[in-house]
This record gives sequence, structure tokens and C-alpha cells, in this order.
Amino acid sequence: MSRLYLVPTPIGNLDDITLRALRVLQEVDFVLAEDTRTSGVLLRHHNIIKPITAYHQHNEHKVYQNIAMRLAGGATAALMSDAGTPAISDPGFLLVRECIRLGVAVECLPGATAFVPALVDSGLPADRFVFEGFLPHKKGRQSKLEFLAQLPYTFILYESPHRLLKTLQQLAEHCGTDRQASVSRELTKIYEETVRGTLESVIEHFTTGIIKGEFVIVVAGKS
Repeated sequence: MSRLYLVPTPIGNLDDITLRALRVLQEVDFVLAEDTRTSGVLLRHHNIIKPITAYHQHNEHKVYQNIAMRLAGGATAALMSDAGTPAISDPGFLLVRECIRLGVAVECLPGATAFVPALVDSGLPADRFVFEGFLPHKKGRQSKLEFLAQLPYTFILYESPHRLLKTLQQLAEHCGTDRQASVSRELTKIYEETVRGTLESVIEHFTTGIIKGEFVIVVAGKS
């Protein structure tokens, strides 16, 4: 039966994958991967040999319809991002939508995603929150920051190492230097670190500390 599986992959530790995900990866006809080299490492680690097709932000608009048609013809596939759950700040939405349109069954497996452990580990309220992903680099960035600063509940951002300080400083300008925040990096990896405190103290830490890896920023809502 034709089916697209969305398979969450570890955000660091290769053993953070479910038994069900491993079974699905063994059973599908082919794997769609954001980076075939990264996914290849994971598959080899678990002794899984499957054809891998590249599916990423630079080619998804060109290939998603053909892939969906292939699935509609009876094939099964697993979509994997480099880390975490597909379509969460990663490619996937276009293919899922097209599969649904064509009547292809879509099934998302539960599993890893970076913002959940970062939120829970932050010590900030988690009963209501906004996940924003990556901020716009240019157009719309200021208005987005102004919007987030006024939210009455916790919000979460992803950020790359070379933009971390800029984003933290802009958050401090809009939210105030005394707003509580938490920054997690390298989650589930050897050098995992979570820094909690005011935006001012977090900025100070990373001004003199290590800025490597992938970052999740969690900021308290406006009181």
C-alpha cells in the first residue's frame, strides 16, 4: 500500500531513535533525505541498506510532485531530515500536502525534535508556548521581534552559531535585558549545554564562551 512515513531522526545521539522508526526504515522502498551523507551515517549505524534520494529546501519545489506520483503508484517512502522531525523548520510540508491531495496515506512517527527538550529543560512555563523556528534574516525580522516581545507566554526560536549573539542582543532590545531566557546547544551530544538567566546574563556568557553547534532559544513571555 502506498504510504509516506515522516520519520524523526536523532538530534545528536544516534541511539535516540525508536524501534518503530527502525522497522519502518527497513521496510520502505526508498528513503528521502535532507542530506544523503548525514542520513547514510544513521542508516549504516543501524545496519539498514536502502536507496536514498535527496530531498531538501533547494530541490523540493522541483521534485515533490514526481515523488508524490511515485508514491501514488504504490511505492512506500520514509522522509528524514538531518535531525528531528521532518517539516519542523525543515522540508516536508509540500510533499505531505501533495500526497494528501493524491490520496496517498501519510503517517508521522513520534520522535525527536529539538525544541521540546529545550523548553522543558528551560524551567520556563510550558503550558502555553509559541514555536517560531528561525527568525527571518531581513524582511519582516523587526516586526516579528516586536510581536514576540509582547506575547504573554513562552516562545522558542532556533538559531545558528554565527547569528546567535545578534539574535540575543535584538531580543534584549525588544524584550528588555531582564527578561528570563534559556539557551540550549548541542542537545543530546557530548558537549550539551543549557544556559539559563536573564537575557543580559545569557549574552554575557556567550560573549566570552563557546558558540558552536545548533542552538534553541527559549524566552519567557511578557509578564
